[in-house]
Amino acid sequence: MRTDTSNTSPLSDAYTSLMPPSGIEIREGYVEVGDVTLHYVEAGEGPLVILLHGFPEFWFGWRQQIAPLAAAGFRVVAPDTRGYNLSSKPEDVSAYSVDLLAGDIAGLIRALGAQSARVVGHDWGGSIAWTLAMDHQDVVDRLVVLNAAHPHKLQEGLHQPSQLRRSWYFFFFAIPALPESVVHARDWHFFRHFLGDANPPYTPEEMERYIEAWSQDGAASGMINYYRDSVRESGKQAKVEHTPISAPTLVIWGEKDSYLGESLAEPDHDDVPNLARVERLPDASHWVHHDEADRVNQSLIEFFA
Repeated sequence: MRTDTSNTSPLSDAYTSLMPPSGIEIREGYVEVGDVTLHYVEAGEGPLVILLHGFPEFWFGWRQQIAPLAAAGFRVVAPDTRGYNLSSKPEDVSAYSVDLLAGDIAGLIRALGAQSARVVGHDWGGSIAWTLAMDHQDVVDRLVVLNAAHPHKLQEGLHQPSQLRRSWYFFFFAIPALPESVVHARDWHFFRHFLGDANPPYTPEEMERYIEAWSQDGAASGMINYYRDSVRESGKQAKVEHTPISAPTLVIWGEKDSYLGESLAEPDHDDVPNLARVERLPDASHWVHHDEADRVNQSLIEFFA
C-alpha cells in the first residue's frame, strides 16, 4: 500500500465555499490499498478520525463535521469508499463485499501512518464501520455509528414486514442493469429522492456536487453493487457468528429515519458489550449528521476526547 500525503493539495473552492467557514485548511489526496485507490479529504493534526459516508453520499457528506473535529485537535480523514466519486470502481459485484470494504479502511488507516483510529460511519459507512470493528479490532480505538444497524439487528429486521417495506430498494438494486437506467433518469431524480428527508433541505449548490460525484464513470454501478452483493450474501451472513466488538461504541440515531426502524438502533449487548449509549435525536432524519450537525459534532468530540 502507498500513500501520497506529501502531495496532498488544497481542496477546490467548489467544495470549500459550501462548507462552514473555519480557517482550517482542507486538503485532498489518494492512497493505494491493495488493488484499489481511495480518494480522501483530510484536515487537522492529532489523533486520527476516519469518517465513512453512506449511500448515496461521498466524502462531502461530512462537510459539517470535518473542520469542527479538526479544530478540536484531531486529524480528520474522510475517504470516498470504493465505488464512489474519485475512488476505484471495480466492475465485479463480488468486489463490494462488506469484508473487502472494511479491509480497505484498515489498509487506509495503516497507509496514513497510524496504527489505529477513531472511526465514524453513517448508513453504509456504518455497516463498514461495524465490520471493521469486528474483523480488524486492533485498528479501531473508538466507534461511532449513525443510523446504521448492527448486522445482527439488520438481519432480524429484514424478517419483519414493516422493515422489508422500508428496505424495498435493497431488492430493486439487486436487479441487473435496470437500476442504472432508472437512477440516471430525470437528472438523477432517484438518488436525489433519497436525500429528500433532510431538514434543512440540501441546497441546489450542494446537490450539484452530489450529481458531479454520481456522474463519474462507473460510480452509479459501484454504488448499486453494494446492495447487489449484500442481497447475494444475506443468506450466508444470517448464519455467521459475529465477533463481539471490543471498542467503546456510541450509536447516534435520527428517529425520523424513513429507511430504518427505531427498533434497529440498539445493538445486542452480546454483540457490543462496550456500548456507551444510544443517543436518539427525535427530530432528525436518516441524515442526522446534516440535520443536527452541531449536536452530532459535540457528541463526537466529547466521546473521542
